[in-house]
This record gives sequence, structure tokens and C-alpha cells, in this order.
Amino acid sequence: MSTLHRFWILGGLRWLPTGLIIPVTTLLPLERGLTLQQLGSVIAIQGVVVLLLELPTGGFADAAGRRPVVLASAIMGLTSYIVFALAPDVMWFAVAIALTGVFRALDSGPLDAWFVDQVQSGPHEPGDVTRGLSGAGVVVGGSIAAGSLFSAALVAWAPVDRSLALALPYWAAALLTAVQIVVTYSLMQERRPPDARGVLASMRDTPRTVADGVRLLTRSRVLTALVAVELFWGFGVIGFEVFMPVRMSELLASRPQAATVMGPVSAAAWGFSALGAMAAPALARRWGVVPVSVGLRLVQGATVIAIGLAFGPIGLVIAYLATYAVHSASGVLYETLLHEQVDSRNRATILSLASMAMHPAGSLGAVALGAIAAGYTSGAALVLAGIVLALAAPLFLVRSGVDQGNDVGD
Repeated sequence: MSTLHRFWILGGLRWLPTGLIIPVTTLLPLERGLTLQQLGSVIAIQGVVVLLLELPTGGFADAAGRRPVVLASAIMGLTSYIVFALAPDVMWFAVAIALTGVFRALDSGPLDAWFVDQVQSGPHEPGDVTRGLSGAGVVVGGSIAAGSLFSAALVAWAPVDRSLALALPYWAAALLTAVQIVVTYSLMQERRPPDARGVLASMRDTPRTVADGVRLLTRSRVLTALVAVELFWGFGVIGFEVFMPVRMSELLASRPQAATVMGPVSAAAWGFSALGAMAAPALARRWGVVPVSVGLRLVQGATVIAIGLAFGPIGLVIAYLATYAVHSASGVLYETLLHEQVDSRNRATILSLASMAMHPAGSLGAVALGAIAAGYTSGAALVLAGIVLALAAPLFLVRSGVDQGNDVGD
């Protein structure tokens, strides 16, 4: 089996459980008694945990290898799903979110870094990485769409009370993650350098690897700008990921009904997202990676604002689908630009630095947007999220002052 097909299979298994929980992530805590402000504060814990662990885990992936970190992330993900399903109050939801933070810190980059390493270590043509990441975007979109549909079916079918029904997708996600662990162990073969060291030695090497990555970041205006993009993105993405289901439940006046509706709506949204990822390479060839990246961020900011301004379920769904139509395409091009700036020695560390910027910004967004949603409306929170998201667009235009031929501005 080719590296490309292994990458896509592993990516699909990674994101299928996420599709299951997307429709109920915010609705389950609210159904079990959390307020919107409590929900925002609990979600913020994830960003703090990621901030603390992101660089050490990224450095360890560069020092010890990608596979051990991917396996560890899946184990933490499985644990977080189980705690979420059982959580009875705000304290246990906080524990579940903290475990999710560990999962996300471990998960941010090693699989993609493994794929890029494998491609670049053998014969390849220009564009192979972009095509692989684009195909992964299609797979991810399809997996999340399938998971969302299954989630809606579980909630609609469940012959139990509302609180237990909203937890069923988490139990299904835990089961699928167990399958992911087995398949990852089997398929993710890794060619480490001849001088690769053992786990303990790699742990000792991690601080040096992290320091090298930070130095690389501080010496490159392009990398600094790309990582800064994640600050705006992290704040803005909380809007449509967390508060879209809340907005739907407000308009429908029923959380279980909103969860049932959000399943097929999320599936359709990720279907649109997969199409966008498929189109990303063609868009980049036609107009250039940087101009398209700028345009997509502006468009997505506008669509998130439209979610906030929608006055009925139909308008809400249309704006949501438009948001996801550019979601994965934007991500594919962003990762392409980021990978162009680094090599294998620092790849996972730089991806972790980007994630480290995104998650604390997401924590700030969760608290700020949660307060706005509680004090005003979820629509007002979504409008602010869209404005902040669009503010990232000019950062793609930053150019290197040293090498004009190998940067994001070309």
C-alpha cells in the first residue's frame, strides 16, 4: 500500500470520531446543566493545556518519531470521549476538556509531518505534498460528514432520556478510536534516520529540538506571520464550531432537535468542505497560493458573520455550508505554505508552534464569545468571531527580507 493511501486511511480514522461528536459537543454539557458562561470557561481549559504541552510534544515527535506520538494521541482521545460521555457536572466536563487538550497537543502535526517526510525522503514531483494534503482534506471532510450523519441517527433513535441520548455519539467515538489505534500501529511505518536514538535519549533531545524550532521561527518573518495567522483563526473558529449548534438550538427551541438537525447539516457542511479541499490545488495553480489564501480567509470571515446575522434555520444552514465550503481549502493551502518553510528536523515542532498559537486564542475566544452569547445573543458572538477571523488575511502577504524567492509572498 502506498504512503499516500496509508495517510488518507489514517486521516479518515482520526477524524471519523470527531464527526460523531461535533453535533453534540456543546449540547451535551448544556443539557446536563452547564450555563453558556460555564461552557465557555470549560472549553478554555483545552487551550491552556495545549499551550503547556504543545511544544514538548511537537519536539518529541521530531526527536523520537511520529508514530509513538500519533498512538499516544489516539489513546488520550479515547479516554476523553469516555469521560465526556459519563461527565455529570461542570468539574467532570473540565476534566474531559483537559484530556482533550492533551489529545490535541499530541495530535497537532505528527501524522501530516510523517506523510511529508515520507514523500520528501523518496522520489517526488513538485506539488506532491499539496496533492496529498488536498486529498486528505477530502477524506477528512467525508469522514466527518459520515460521522455527523451517524451521530444524528444515534440521537434520533436512542430509546433513552435526552442526556443519555446525547452521550451515545461519544461512546461510538471511543469504539472507533480503539479501531484507529490498532490500524495506526499496523499501517504507520516510519523510516527514522540512521542516527535515531531511543525514547529516553529522544526525551533528553526534545528541549534542544524545541529551541531549534523557536530560533527558526524568530529568524523568519514569514514563519512568524504564518504562526500569527493561527491567533486570529483560533479565536474565530470557536464561533462556528461551538456556537453554531447553540444558535440552532435557540432558533428551534430544542437541544435534542438541534442535535438531530446538526447531524445532517454538519455532514453536508463537511461534504462542501471536502469539495473545497479538492479544488484547492487548482485554485492555487490558477491564482497563486498566497492570493487564494487571502481571499479564502476574507470569504470565511464574511460567512461566519452571516451565521450570526441569520434570522431563521434555513438562512443559518446556508451560511454554515458556505463557511465550510472554504474551510478545508484554506487549511490545505495554509499547511502547504508552512511546510515549504521547514525541513524534517523541525517540521512537527513548527506545526506545534502554530497549534500553540491557535489553542490559547481559541480559549480566549471561548471565554469572550461565551460571555457575549450569555449577555447578548449567540448571533452577536458569531459576528465578532467572523470579524476576527478575517483579520488574519493580510498576514499571508508578509514577505521575507532575505530570500524573496522562497517565501510566502511569492
